[in-house]
Amino acid sequence: MGASDFSKLPHIGEALKRKEDYRFLTGSGQYTDDIQLANMRYAVFVRSPHAHAAITSVDVSRAEAMPGVAKVFTGKDVEGKMGGLPCGWLITSTDGTPMKEPPHPILAQGKVRYVGDHVAMVVADTLEQARNAAEAVDVEYDVLSAVADVRDAAKGQALHEAAPGNHCYKWAIGDKAQVDAAFANAAHVTRVDVVNNRLVPNAMEPRAAIGSFNRASDEYTLYVSNQNPHVERLLMTAFVLGLPEHKVRVIAPDVGGGFGSKIFLYAEDVALTWAAKQLNCAIKWTCERSEAFLCDAHGRDHVSQAEMAMDKDGKFLALRVHTDANLGAYLSTFSTCVPTILYATLLAGQYTTPLIHVEVDAWFTNTAPVDAYRGAGRPEATYLLERLVTRCAWELGLPQDEIRKRNFITQFPYQTPVALQYDTGDYHACMDKAKALAEVEGFEARRKVSEAKGLRRGLGYSSYIEACGIAPSNIAGALGARAGLFECGEIRVHPTGSVTVFTGSHSHGQGHETTFAQVVAARLGIPVENVDVVHGDTGRVPFGMGTYGSRSISVGGAAIMKALDKIEAKAKKIAAHLMEASDADIEFAGGEFTVKGTDKKIPFGQVALTAYVPHNYPLDKLEPGLNETAFYDPTNFTFPAGTYIAEVEVDPATGTVRIDRFTAVDDFGTIINPMIVEGQVHGGIAQGIGQALMENCVYDRESGQLLTGSFMDYAMPRADDLPSFKLATHSTPCTHNPLGTKGCGEAGAIGSPPAVINAVLDALKDVGVKDLDMPASPPRVWQAIQQAAR
Repeated sequence: MGASDFSKLPHIGEALKRKEDYRFLTGSGQYTDDIQLANMRYAVFVRSPHAHAAITSVDVSRAEAMPGVAKVFTGKDVEGKMGGLPCGWLITSTDGTPMKEPPHPILAQGKVRYVGDHVAMVVADTLEQARNAAEAVDVEYDVLSAVADVRDAAKGQALHEAAPGNHCYKWAIGDKAQVDAAFANAAHVTRVDVVNNRLVPNAMEPRAAIGSFNRASDEYTLYVSNQNPHVERLLMTAFVLGLPEHKVRVIAPDVGGGFGSKIFLYAEDVALTWAAKQLNCAIKWTCERSEAFLCDAHGRDHVSQAEMAMDKDGKFLALRVHTDANLGAYLSTFSTCVPTILYATLLAGQYTTPLIHVEVDAWFTNTAPVDAYRGAGRPEATYLLERLVTRCAWELGLPQDEIRKRNFITQFPYQTPVALQYDTGDYHACMDKAKALAEVEGFEARRKVSEAKGLRRGLGYSSYIEACGIAPSNIAGALGARAGLFECGEIRVHPTGSVTVFTGSHSHGQGHETTFAQVVAARLGIPVENVDVVHGDTGRVPFGMGTYGSRSISVGGAAIMKALDKIEAKAKKIAAHLMEASDADIEFAGGEFTVKGTDKKIPFGQVALTAYVPHNYPLDKLEPGLNETAFYDPTNFTFPAGTYIAEVEVDPATGTVRIDRFTAVDDFGTIINPMIVEGQVHGGIAQGIGQALMENCVYDRESGQLLTGSFMDYAMPRADDLPSFKLATHSTPCTHNPLGTKGCGEAGAIGSPPAVINAVLDALKDVGVKDLDMPASPPRVWQAIQQAAR
């Protein structure tokens, strides 16, 4: 079935209420911390108070003598018994050498490298006993100098012997000589320097894990708040613990948000799993919020310089970018591909820029590891490019929309100069719809009203594109991926005609249990209520690569569609037998099998029952049962795109920014459930606005101490910080997956930050403010206005 036929099926495009919400709204969800196992103890981690220090001694005697304490594990206990945490993507430097990949120990081995680094794990009968004992662990440190800012990394003391100068890799894409030649002949060159501020993910549910061991079967089970349990198991068994994969089961139950931070294999997960066998008991650890600020993988943290070469009419000729990316103290699971493969390849944006050269230097610092956070490289690319494009417009005296329209791609497929090939899109239509919805024509009148009140009003544009469903596996492998990027789907039709779907895509707020059920119900012509979706358990789901990069419906949904193709093919054979017809004459639509040219028909339920009650069934030709599995490996990325327009008011007396209007028009291809899509966009925009105006993870530049370690210091957006969003879609279906879908989970967080900052700068450009880093907090805005005035 093609994407155009699929989009016309019942339930597709229907705003059904989410099936899973009943259990969440009634408090019936089961998260990792809700799980209680027999003979369960509790773990607390002793963490480094220093950003960089040598461990001279660890004395656990007083702690182990305390009531209820089973054991205190240190680096010496695990040394030589397990490997370190692996990195899942190998980046090769421009000189052909592999990236520097220093060990990432489960518990610190002689040295700590960031505040929050794991020094010891205390296991006790109760959580209170474990906490008390953790305070009694006596650690002596020899404090070393720290480096926290990526701009200081090269001259700071080395964190790792394997990485002199704290340099991990230098990576580049594009033809530098051609780009330099284009700049030499350009009529105009625009430059921007941008900082993409570090963020703390702050999912509603903190990370949690329970490790258990069954001595009778020699099997481990890890319950964990995680986005991709099969990948967690693969990394832990193959690279760290050296266990047979079938002896480890990973279960990710209900998960309260992730935003990327729960993709990764963390030291806590490994330590609990390993220690469960050592102590022959289950061990639970639940992260405290202040602990999460220290040790969850952070996001963003780029410092970049970008230049655009143009002709006299504002046509883009070449783009030149250099980025310094902060990786933190260690390489996290996918950290190395975020500022390279997922960043530089998106710097063509929606534009026909013929030449692009991007160079990325990645550095180690004494900060928490940095990895994928909602958008993962795409927000960083979009922010840099859209800030630059708007600056180009202002320097040439062009409106922000006009310079974009002059450079939009209009012919597809389009091969960018940075490796990607866009299959489809309609960027002019998204722009036009966004302008109409935002009522841009009335902006000048609204600006005058604001000025009469002593306020400055600004309008900001952002035309983003992202790449979703990282693929295909063979190309990704050639680029350094150490895992496949396919997805698996299993369809199990029961004798009564109801269906259970097993998917490797994990839901942690996206509504998969509804969306996937809609897909299956539409294909089979059965009620949505008759479809259940199972995910998050390596013991029940055949395999899967999890949820990240807005891949679930485009990759996981496509795997389900392939399995449904097999179900339909077998069901047609059964129907042909029942109606005494040829397989080739059987048609299936609306839940009924018919014979071409006749009035013969039977319902899907009868075929399902026959599959399991095979009386007079041709067993020599057909096996009983109706259960099929399929794997899907995409042939290309999908490319959601759109235009966002922000309108703000700035109070020059206080620096306060108020978002008055926010408009988003997105092209997500085929939309399965518009209500769920709208919710995803709402959440993404809220996070993007948070980054633009409030959120900022700050370390002391000299000591490496985290200065924003709680919600007292790290500002999060609240309802009254946000306007009522105006949303719309304009769909051009993806051409290479059977659903025509593109992905919607990250778009809001990608397109919104540059729209907001461009609006703030538009409001302030007449008072001399030319640049402003995120977050545009009141003190920063006020200071920028005062500096411009001086």
